[in-house]
Amino acid sequence: MGEEQVGPPRPAGSTARPRLGFLGVGWIGRHRMKAIVETGAVEVAAIADPSPEMVAEAGRLVPEAQLVRTLDDLLDAAVDGVVIATPSAMHAEQSIRALERGAAVFCQKPLGRTAAEARAVVDAARGADRLLGVDLSYRFTAGMRRIRELVRAGELGHVYAADLVFHNAYGPDKAWFYDPALAGGGCVMDLGVHLVDLALWTLDHPEVSRVSGRLFAGGESLGEHPDRVEDFAVATVELETGAVVRLSCSWRLHAGRDAVISAAFYGTRGGAALRNVDGSFYDFVAERYQGTACEILVAPPDDWGGRAAADWATRLAAGERFTSVAEQLVHVARVLDQIYGR
Repeated sequence: MGEEQVGPPRPAGSTARPRLGFLGVGWIGRHRMKAIVETGAVEVAAIADPSPEMVAEAGRLVPEAQLVRTLDDLLDAAVDGVVIATPSAMHAEQSIRALERGAAVFCQKPLGRTAAEARAVVDAARGADRLLGVDLSYRFTAGMRRIRELVRAGELGHVYAADLVFHNAYGPDKAWFYDPALAGGGCVMDLGVHLVDLALWTLDHPEVSRVSGRLFAGGESLGEHPDRVEDFAVATVELETGAVVRLSCSWRLHAGRDAVISAAFYGTRGGAALRNVDGSFYDFVAERYQGTACEILVAPPDDWGGRAAADWATRLAAGERFTSVAEQLVHVARVLDQIYGR
């Protein structure tokens, strides 16, 4: 920090927009860039990716941006924030380097492969007093936000059970996803992180009392120190409120459709659930239940994919710095560690 730090985020009301650097501009990185650019709140100053093709394609979205190759190049461009969309093994180290140079960070999930890595990033953000965000995008679906409102308002009564599922009929198309050292895990790290986050976020992050899990690869139970990542997992998370959360996620499950995604919450006065429509990865309906009655709360269309990134950019432009909400990222990572038996 110190001499290497760039200037602080611009205060609310400033006419100058924060300058952002984008590290990793594959499909996800470009999609998040587009959502951020559309806010009008920031300026894309620089783009970095080891692939000249990816850099060139992203550059077409923002022709005025400087095209560079490394994180150091981005930081040398005096950016106010960095958007990171690189392989999981790099997230924590790259986030910390950016934060220590005075840049705010928006990172793809997972923030770290372990709770220790996530803790190190959050501590760096606190030390630098910089805004930290992670692309936990399902929080920003209209359906989940409506369900959370019901839970927080007590309209479901005491929520004592939740069932969350994410089955993806396809596996990732990049080799690093299948390397435990690089990815930190398989479908739990890739998909289960969303389920754990949605459960804890909806229920206002209660303390976790016990976690158990079973991991499988190719239909076989994984041992304590697997040399491959899981493609199917089930877990139970017991909360100090007395509630129990059941999770299931997979890659390449024979599910009869592209994806099965749902998050259901059951209370003493009713239930509510988000579920995907016709196997879609993008279209969701939110429903409220009382006995056998079902009420539609939210139905497609809902253009939610880039909202987490846009929200972070807007808050950065408003001058927001570190907030204790970032501790939720460590809370989620601890649960993942326990599912993995770490």
